[in-house]
Amino acid sequence: MSTEHPQPTAEPTLDLDRSDPAYRSWLKDAVRKVQADANRSADTHLLRFPLPEQWGIDLYLKDESTHPTGSLKHRLARSLFLYALCNGWVRPGRPVIEASSGSTAVSEAYFARLIGVPFVAVMPAGTSTEKTRLIELHGGTCHLVDDPRTVYDVSARLAAETGGHYMDQFTYAERATDWRGNNNIAESIYQQMRLERYPEPTWIVATAGTGGTSATVARYVRYMQYDTRVCVPDPENSCFFDGWAAADPTATSDRSSRIEGIGRPRMEPSFLPHAIDRMMRVPDAASIAAVRTLEERCGHRAGGSTGTGLWAAWKLVAEMLADGQRGSVVSLLCDPGDRYLEKYYSDTWLAEQGLDIAPHRRAADAFLATGRWQG
Repeated sequence: MSTEHPQPTAEPTLDLDRSDPAYRSWLKDAVRKVQADANRSADTHLLRFPLPEQWGIDLYLKDESTHPTGSLKHRLARSLFLYALCNGWVRPGRPVIEASSGSTAVSEAYFARLIGVPFVAVMPAGTSTEKTRLIELHGGTCHLVDDPRTVYDVSARLAAETGGHYMDQFTYAERATDWRGNNNIAESIYQQMRLERYPEPTWIVATAGTGGTSATVARYVRYMQYDTRVCVPDPENSCFFDGWAAADPTATSDRSSRIEGIGRPRMEPSFLPHAIDRMMRVPDAASIAAVRTLEERCGHRAGGSTGTGLWAAWKLVAEMLADGQRGSVVSLLCDPGDRYLEKYYSDTWLAEQGLDIAPHRRAADAFLATGRWQG
C-alpha cells in the first residue's frame, strides 16, 4: 500500500510596494529647481587683498557674499537640500527645521520657499535682528531659544511634533557636499587660481561653524594631491581649538561664540580634526579689528567670521615673509557686514562686550606696513 505525501507549497513572497507617483513627480521638480539655482548663479569672485608687491606673497579672499542669499552657507544649504531630497527625507507640505545661528537658516529658508515647503529656524535669542529679518523675508519663521546649547534638541522635537525633517547641518554638512569636485568651493578656488603667479596656495584658511567647509577643502586637497595646507582659525568661546589640540572629541564650551556663524559649544560631527593641518584661536577683538581694516583698505564690509579668517591669513603671510617664502594664501569672505551693523560695526556694542579693538587695529596696520607680526 503506497502512502502519498502532499507536496510542500512554495512560501509566499512578501511584497510591499510604496511607489508614489505623485511624490516622485514633486521630487523631480524640487531637485530640478534646486539644481537650476546653481546654474543661474555665476561663481563667486576671488578678490585680491593688497599687499606690497615686493613681498612676493599674494593674499586672496573668496567672496561668498555674492551668492543669492549673501553668504558661504548658500552652497551648504543647496547641498543639504539635494542630499535630503534624494534621501527621501523632505516631503511636500512638511516643514524643514534647522538649528542655526543665522546664515544657514537664511539660505535654507530660500531653498525651502523655492521648492514650496515651510521652514523653521531654531536660533539663539542673541542672533542679529538683520538675520531674523532675512529668514522671514525668504518665507521662514524663527523659533528663538535662550540657551544656544538647546538648539539641537528643540529642532529634533519640533520635527517630531510636526512630521517634518530636521536638516541637522552640523551632522550632514561634511557628507552632503561632493568633496571630489562638482564645483565645490575648493575646486572653484583652484580653477580661479590657475592663471595666478602662485596657482597652488601655500595655505587655505577656512573658519568652522559646522566644519563642513574645512572638511571639503581638506579632502579635495588630498584627493587632488596638492601640497596646500589647511588652517582653521577659531573664535573665543568655541570648543573646536581645544578639542583639536587635545584630540578630545568630548570637548565643550559653556559660552556661545560672539562671532556669528562660527565657533560651537560642542565638537560637531561634521568637524573633521584629522583632516586639518593647523588651528589658531583668534581673539574676538582681533576678528572685529580685521573686518574694520578690510573695509578701510578695500571697501568691502564683511561679517565677523571673515575677520577671524583674515587675521589668521595675515599671520600666515607674515610667517612666510619672515621665512623668505613666496606663494599665495586664500581665505574666505563669508558674508556681508550689513548683517552686523548693530554688532561688529557698533562702538556701543563693543563697549558693552568689553572689547577693545584698538591694539589689534594698530597691530594690523603695522603688519601691512612692515610685514612683521605683533599679535
